[in-house]
Amino acid sequence: MRHAASLLLFCILTCCVGTVYAQQQQQADTADKIKIIIANSGKFEYFKTDTGTFNKFVTDVILYQGTDTLYCDSLYQYIESKKLEAFGNVRVAQQGGTEATCDYLRYKSDARLAFMQGNVGLTDGKNNLWCEELTYDLTTKTGVYNKNGTLQSDSTTVSSTSGVYNVRSHDARFMGNVIVADPQYKINSEDLGYNTETKIETFYAHSVVTSDSGRSVLTTSRGTYDSKNVIARFTGRSSIWNDGQYIEADSMHYDKPSGYGYAIGKVVSIDTEQHTTIYCGRADYFRRQRVLWAILKPVMELATGKDTFYMRADTFYSAPMVRMRGKQFVMPVDTPEYRQDTTAIVQKTKGKLSDTTIVATDTDKSKTDTTRSAVKRSRARKPKQADTTDITIDEKPVVIDSMWGIPAFKYRLADFFRDTAIHPAVTKLKTGKKKKAPPIEVADTTTGDTTAPVFFTGYHHVLLFSDSMQAKCDSITYTRSDSMVRMMYNPVAWSRGSQITGDTILMQLDSASIRTMYVPENSFLVSRSGPEQAELFDQIQGRTLTAFFKDNNIRKMVVYPEAQTLYYSKDDAGAYVGLVEANSDLMRILFGEEKISKIKYIKDVKETVTPMEKADLPNARLSRFIWLYDERPASKEELFK
Repeated sequence: MRHAASLLLFCILTCCVGTVYAQQQQQADTADKIKIIIANSGKFEYFKTDTGTFNKFVTDVILYQGTDTLYCDSLYQYIESKKLEAFGNVRVAQQGGTEATCDYLRYKSDARLAFMQGNVGLTDGKNNLWCEELTYDLTTKTGVYNKNGTLQSDSTTVSSTSGVYNVRSHDARFMGNVIVADPQYKINSEDLGYNTETKIETFYAHSVVTSDSGRSVLTTSRGTYDSKNVIARFTGRSSIWNDGQYIEADSMHYDKPSGYGYAIGKVVSIDTEQHTTIYCGRADYFRRQRVLWAILKPVMELATGKDTFYMRADTFYSAPMVRMRGKQFVMPVDTPEYRQDTTAIVQKTKGKLSDTTIVATDTDKSKTDTTRSAVKRSRARKPKQADTTDITIDEKPVVIDSMWGIPAFKYRLADFFRDTAIHPAVTKLKTGKKKKAPPIEVADTTTGDTTAPVFFTGYHHVLLFSDSMQAKCDSITYTRSDSMVRMMYNPVAWSRGSQITGDTILMQLDSASIRTMYVPENSFLVSRSGPEQAELFDQIQGRTLTAFFKDNNIRKMVVYPEAQTLYYSKDDAGAYVGLVEANSDLMRILFGEEKISKIKYIKDVKETVTPMEKADLPNARLSRFIWLYDERPASKEELFK
């Protein structure tokens, strides 16, 4: 009986609206788009008013338009405007499993455009969108909401004030207070694109990605983040904070599975553990190996408490030190061949000042440089032993290099750093005996040791600036573990009014300032005496030089052996007395008001004093004299040019 009633209702409806539909049959495509078939209804009523005619269907209404089906409790069909209104348990089903549900629907049949309101849901069977109001295009399967909505895709949910979701392409765009929640990460944004299949987020405004329980934070305003493969590609000013490491740049790429990332354009890289900041044009980072390369005018800022050091080079390289036998850390050796062909012989006389040399051999006989000739001279010259019976010195003229994990000794580093940081094998020997050191065994650095301290190396055209010290050289290395700065290849250091040169300069820092400076070979110190136009210089040179600092000023200095000095003596009134030339095996110099105040000669002293009127002032120069004041960095801004 009910089936007969439904059939009768269908026939009546067809007769009532036949004229309207007949006008739409000129084109088959248009007819398929707007043709409406009411397949089921418990009750039907027809109304005609001054504003138009409409049909009312009540109870278990089912409507077809092409392959789309509408279910609802009641339906109003407006004949002239080609609009529908559906109420109660509204559901729209489409091919492919797409469904939309709501409490109320207003539908324009010729445009196939639906406005849905109240408990709106849109799903393709896998991804679900919920909101209070949604405008849904049944042709493109695109939904638009403006009063808060949430999209769920697997374990990821995205909520925002407004959004657009295309069920067919799986693309979504979210605007206003966007929050992405996932077990692995969280995103806060103002404008975000998201694909439910590829799991790629596209950033169109300021966005923050947080992962690893807050240890990793990505910030950007433009770019993409592949949450499935954990790959970030940022094309706007962006930053990454990862467990104590911070980097920001104009554009960035970061692949978390491989641990490789690079940054380009006004790069700022901060290591909070090492208290270092690197500014450069490009930086490449290898997280697993803990390796950083910085190029394009890189400058490293080193905070040491009260003072801050700025270092500039053509390239900066940072990596963890590796383990030797036991618990000692060293910088990684360049090549296996170097490890086999390099030996070190250390001589040390216990309780006395000692002369220690390193002998390095090189299988490449074609190489000729100043380092080789220096090594040959070291072999030919026997170490001199100083008689220290009557000497009281509170600081020894050598430094303890804790990075190497061995006692204090003097060594050459000219061979140590050029293209990569390398470390010679070092063996302690009894006095007078020589023994070849075994090859160094180093750890596999495929994955960097997370417990190992980090070193920094700068290559070529190095400048260093701080309020208390300026320097230049061709290569520089800094190790935070022992606060040691090593300057190599034509190094020059300026401290207040003094200039220091040598084959290598080592500078030990403490928490607030410079502690000591050590020149292991060909040391030379010069400072201007009198006005600039007078061209008078106080000079000191020797094989080694150790300077001790207080409040970033040189307090005292020890030169040993082959110490020589040339300086201008003054009386109590400050008038010049004469030119003093002296030689000694060991020399101790005291400083006051940034100038030499007293010199003490120890053993084999030879001294001459020439009155000023008889002195050859233009040629009053020691053999290593060099004055490079014009090359001294004047400010930290000069390093950033």
